[in-house]
Amino acid sequence: MQRGQRGFTLVELIVTVAIMAILAALATPSMIGWVRNNKIRTVTDSLQNGLRLAQTEATRRSRQVVFSLTNDKPTSSTYTAVANGSNWAVNTVTLMTAETSAFVEAGILRDVGSNVTISGPKSICFNSLGRLVPNPSPGVTGAVCDPPSAAGYSYDIQMSDVVEGDRPLRVTVALGGQVRLCDPARTLSDSQPDGCPAAAP
Repeated sequence: MQRGQRGFTLVELIVTVAIMAILAALATPSMIGWVRNNKIRTVTDSLQNGLRLAQTEATRRSRQVVFSLTNDKPTSSTYTAVANGSNWAVNTVTLMTAETSAFVEAGILRDVGSNVTISGPKSICFNSLGRLVPNPSPGVTGAVCDPPSAAGYSYDIQMSDVVEGDRPLRVTVALGGQVRLCDPARTLSDSQPDGCPAAAP
């Protein structure tokens, strides 16, 4: 005689579903934290790439270039610089009346990381040597390149609704034009090369 096929009992099914629900509940907080920190990292990478492009273009073209945050579409050659913008854009600067400004490139920030805030200057100017330079009128609407401090400029990137487990990041631009990503929760040292330089007293 053939044996009847045996399936799961109701008790076994309930136990399996209960175990899966417990595992899902335990994994959810860490998954949410991972998603939040991934958004911060994605925005930081885009910002860092834009700054490096501006510095590179300034030396390549041997002329002043302005990097700006903006809320306008990144494909637009006319845009307004704003603090905590949702996109970035790079333009050459006209220093003589015979020169014409040129739109170089733009990129997105907020579309790849919703609820991420960026605090820092809305515009940064690089001279033909790739160094930071002040310029009160770089030619972009709303853009002003203030004189940099001795430490240069910095951008802090974090979620707008900060919760425990978030890992904010910082992008620094030194006077010489070097762009660097660092962790503001750590201080730069031999044992913590990913840390940020200590604030000046």
